Parts: sequence; structure tokens; C-alpha cells
Amino acid sequence: MKLVIGNKNYSSWSLRPWLLLREAGIAFEEIPVRLFVPGFDAEIRQYSPAGKVPVLIDGDVRVWDSLAISEYVAERFPEKQLWPADVAARAHARAVCAEMHAGFQHVRNQLPMNVTAMLPGMGWNTSVQRDVDRIATIWSELRAQHADKGPFLFGTFTVTDAFYAPVVARFATYGIHLPEEAKTYADFILSLPSMQEWVAGAREERDFLTDDEPYRTGPDRADAIVL
Repeated sequence: MKLVIGNKNYSSWSLRPWLLLREAGIAFEEIPVRLFVPGFDAEIRQYSPAGKVPVLIDGDVRVWDSLAISEYVAERFPEKQLWPADVAARAHARAVCAEMHAGFQHVRNQLPMNVTAMLPGMGWNTSVQRDVDRIATIWSELRAQHADKGPFLFGTFTVTDAFYAPVVARFATYGIHLPEEAKTYADFILSLPSMQEWVAGAREERDFLTDDEPYRTGPDRADAIVL
């Protein structure tokens, strides 16, 4: 099994299936593709007609889009129980994953994924706060309902945790204030060894966006590749 991903510092969509596979203990080969550079389109289309990351390759099967990949992995490895076993809980999990997959545009646009940066306060506005409040409510309510089963949103690790992990990273980058229950969950996700592995990988990358991150230029970043 292979997973084609973009830059770990920027690719929130890639983090979802990567974390899902890592937390589930499913072995895979990581194929990194550099975003925003000449040749990206030609390279990624070797793996996917959609021309986007992530892409899962399992023998002759190719699956693109993080939600489709997650559904495939859950079906391929039913013993990993990557969706809640209870029918109602499973429907709830799919609903909040779909909400994350299609929504929260203000957070996406104003707080772009940037794992290695610390940018407290940047990008915040009242529309972002409405998205933050909704996300915090989802986390807090799910933790209250399933706290007796474990520390993840539905107690044990599921696709839902993988889907919200990039938002956890965003909130850390931009110093977003969260209610206590939501913050406890976010801190727990950040502490996962798999999440720390992703962050470490992001720190090893040398690509950065000069228009968005002028603070990265300078003698200490002289060897960086400017996108």
C-alpha cells in the first residue's frame, strides 16, 4: 500500500489519511510530492486523474480524496474498527466528518495549514470565530458523550479524529483560544506520537511560501527552497 502526499507543512488533506494509517497500524509506503512547484501537475497526474493529493494506491486500486480514502481503508481493514461500531454513533461520525470535509471555509481560508509556524492572532476575524465555536462544540459534545470509552472523539480512534487533526494543527499555529474540554482534546491529539512524527517531518522540509512567510527568509534559511 502506498500513500501519495504533499508537503507535510502545508497539506492538511494529506495529513488525514496519513494519520489514519499510522494510528491504525497499517503499513504503507509514503510517496511525497512537492506542492506549488513547476512540474507538480505532471507528477501528481501519474498517480491521480484529479491532479490533487492525497492518493492511496493499493495494488491496482487507486483512491483519491481524503474521505474516499478513509472509507476504503475502513472497508479494507474492518478489524481496525475505524468507524464506531454502534449504528447511531457511526452515522454521527460520518456526519461530522462530512461537515469538516465540506465546510468551515473561513478557517480554511484565513488559517491555512502551516505546521511549523507560530502565528498567534493572524487571520482571526468574527467569521473564523464562528467556525471555531462550531468545531469546539463538536469536540466538547463528543468527548462528553464518549469519555468513558477513551480519549478520542468517539472514545477509540476513528476516521473522525484523523479528519479533525489538521484543524488541531491550525489552532496551535494561530494560537486559537478553545474552551477547556476542546483544548484538552486538541492537546491530546497534538501529543500523539504519530502527530509528532508528522510535525518532525514538516520541520525537515525546506520549502516555504515567500509571499505568505517573509519571516522565513534570512541567513538562517539560506538553504531553503523558495516556492
